[in-house]
Amino acid sequence: MQKSKILVTGGAGYIGSHVVLALRDAGYEPVVLDDLSTGSAALVPQGVTFYHGDVADVSLLTRIFAEHKIAALMHFAAKLIVPESVANPGLYYHNNMGKFTVLLNETAAARIPHVIFSSTAAVYGEPETLSVTEDAIAQPINPYGASKLMAERVLTDIARAQDMRYVTLRYFNVAGADPAGRAGQMMPNATHLIKVAAETAVGKRDHVQIFGTDYATPDGTCIRDYIHVSDLADAHVKALQYLENDGASVTLNCGYGHGASVMEVIAAMRNASSHPVPTVVAPRRAGDPAALVAASAKLRALLNWQPHHDNLQEIVQSALAWEMKQK
Repeated sequence: MQKSKILVTGGAGYIGSHVVLALRDAGYEPVVLDDLSTGSAALVPQGVTFYHGDVADVSLLTRIFAEHKIAALMHFAAKLIVPESVANPGLYYHNNMGKFTVLLNETAAARIPHVIFSSTAAVYGEPETLSVTEDAIAQPINPYGASKLMAERVLTDIARAQDMRYVTLRYFNVAGADPAGRAGQMMPNATHLIKVAAETAVGKRDHVQIFGTDYATPDGTCIRDYIHVSDLADAHVKALQYLENDGASVTLNCGYGHGASVMEVIAAMRNASSHPVPTVVAPRRAGDPAALVAASAKLRALLNWQPHHDNLQEIVQSALAWEMKQK
């Protein structure tokens, strides 16, 4: 039986590369499109077809769709740094909404029936409750979240007008690395807390900045729902299988349903490493809510998704192991 081919945009990036591995493990044939602006060709496994280019390059998309019978699109290519989005919002609207619109139009024209879209908990802004459900009011407080919410609307409208169904996955805080050491985060100048802490633990950075210690949380630092990247990749495969089994279009939160503070993450990294992991307190960053935790019951029930790495210490240790491997 011929393997279904899945176009993975941003497949040389952090999350995309883990999804490529999960797709292969599940018997699919990923086809990667990435401009390598933040991704690395080293993360594309040997034997996987790779196209170096932009997701809004219509001539390249036409070529890909002509050369491969693509069964579904998984879209990861996006800008995702909150402070950068505040400083340069036009870049984020252009990349995250504008280019996606071009990609989606070409996907629809090629009659590709299924789309799995990488979205974010940043669409919720500062929710009124700690545990956020999918029907919470979306009120993003930064251009990153706003650009992703706009892209969600683009997907909803184009899918409604075409013969297309989708799963939108709203990520909370993705962290860790492939337990087998096949992939991890390689983005230069990364801002993700666990990545920064791991780089500090192996001596690549002098310290970890803690952006604000006066939030309305137990220890004054931000609380986030950290989900292991391999569990998130598994959710993408299950989302694809759900669509293949005639599932209706849906939006789902991706998280564990409980959070950890910045100081708890630092403590976990210190526990995993022989390095002291120094910290420096800095002012709050623009666009950072105090706490974001997923209500993920819908994901678990609809996709029959069960996490295998729901442990902060395990997440931190996998990130540290990857960083040590890169030294």
